[in-house]
Amino acid sequence: MTNRRIVTALMLGLLAAFAATSDAWAQKYGGTLVMLHRESPPSLSAHEEATISTVYVVMPTYNNLVLFDPLKARESLETIIPELATSWFWSDGGKRLTFRLRRGVKWHDGKPFTARDVKHTFDVAREVSKQHFKVNPRKEWWENIADVAAAGDHEVTFRLKRPQPSLVVMMASGYVPIYPAHVPPQALRTKIVGTGPFKLKTYEREKSVSLAKNPDYFVKGRPYLDGIDIPIIKARGTRDAALRAKQADVSFPYDITESIKRQTQEAAPQIIHDRNADTVSENMIVNMKKPPFNDAKLRRVVALAMDRTALIRGVHQGLGQPGGANLPLPHGVWGLPEEMLANVPGMGEGGAEKEKARQIMRELGYGPEKPLKVTMSTRAIVIFVDVAVWAIDQLKQVWIDATLEQVETGNWHPKVTRRDYQIATNLTGVGVDDPDANFFENYTCGSPRNYSDYCSPELEKRMVQQSMESDPQKRLKAVHEIDLQLQLDGARPILRHRIAYTSYWPYVKNYMNHQNTYNNYRMQEVWLDK
Repeated sequence: MTNRRIVTALMLGLLAAFAATSDAWAQKYGGTLVMLHRESPPSLSAHEEATISTVYVVMPTYNNLVLFDPLKARESLETIIPELATSWFWSDGGKRLTFRLRRGVKWHDGKPFTARDVKHTFDVAREVSKQHFKVNPRKEWWENIADVAAAGDHEVTFRLKRPQPSLVVMMASGYVPIYPAHVPPQALRTKIVGTGPFKLKTYEREKSVSLAKNPDYFVKGRPYLDGIDIPIIKARGTRDAALRAKQADVSFPYDITESIKRQTQEAAPQIIHDRNADTVSENMIVNMKKPPFNDAKLRRVVALAMDRTALIRGVHQGLGQPGGANLPLPHGVWGLPEEMLANVPGMGEGGAEKEKARQIMRELGYGPEKPLKVTMSTRAIVIFVDVAVWAIDQLKQVWIDATLEQVETGNWHPKVTRRDYQIATNLTGVGVDDPDANFFENYTCGSPRNYSDYCSPELEKRMVQQSMESDPQKRLKAVHEIDLQLQLDGARPILRHRIAYTSYWPYVKNYMNHQNTYNNYRMQEVWLDK
């Protein structure tokens, strides 16, 4: 090699090294990030809630055993990193999962974190402890865990009834923080005692949440921020105006529609608009055990009446995808392929599908002069109400006359869990993009989150079988077959898988949206370049 080539190679190496480290040099400490919120969280306990309204606030204050890498937009088994665990391994043919735990971690009240806290968390979640959650929406996630055993302070083993490769994936969800064994679960509904990068500073209901940096955080050099302020602003237009005026740094996640984005681009063209899926579907739930929708023919009418193409193109201005229970490609992994989705009631041409629905209504004795009168319930926030108003119009075209009932967030999940409704529009968020989380939580017999009370013991056996399958292609085929049957049965007619924008100012660094809205708010990597 000539001297010139040697010098060139050295210079290129130095430039590469500089490029690799320049981002680290640029990172700044300090400042308070302002993140907008749409409502007060119903409680501060992620394990007990089924809404981003809680996870968004509390995720910066806790840690999981494992977590999806916050700096990688697409979540998968391959992007899982250790948090309170340092490593993990399987044994006993996939029926034992052992975690080795981090040493020197402290809870926000100064007490040490140990394996006892991990065992406590999952014993309470499995409802085998004397302590309990007030509500437990994801109990079915953990039905395969036979026992949790601590070996000293820094090792814990989960013994399973059957192999379940996706268990680690579910443990990475923002819904699965580790709770302190020395604090009663009920107390964590109104206060936070975590191990995370931020501590709860103040909370004024209907006004704001304020988080402060945890100086004892176990990750060296994190977090970068001094704190996070979360103002609560119910009106979406007011939230958007606050972002444009730099009264906030980040919008509420996936809050920005196509029309709002265009308005914001005109007023503040520097703002970044990050478009992504969020593992949330808009859907219909019908009470299968309560008249009139205990009649399978009427449930089919509902599925046929919903013109999904009109919803996506009209109401949502092209933002969204039709699909089955699981998030469709390219954002998701497990969604139904188009050729299978074409067989689902309501996926055909809107006018023809509605005529099929009207024919069933005639057979049942209904018509334009004798409509079926029902109450359409929904949660009293704009993204729910928008869909409900649209669905009421769709039903009216097939002679179902629905009256809108809006339910405040604090009452919404208890209401549908009690099955205290006839028909409703709902948004279902799945804590991880994996069929085990989705199927067991939303479609198994007796699950509190199976709001329609759909029950198929035969299909449930197949759900268990796919969960045990280690071959990805065989599992994918089984998942598709199960999903199609759920759609044919009208278990929970899916209207749209959401796509929306999260918007933020360009000085907000390392704020990375995932294809799942529940898992990327640890905020320890975020910093402000201002």
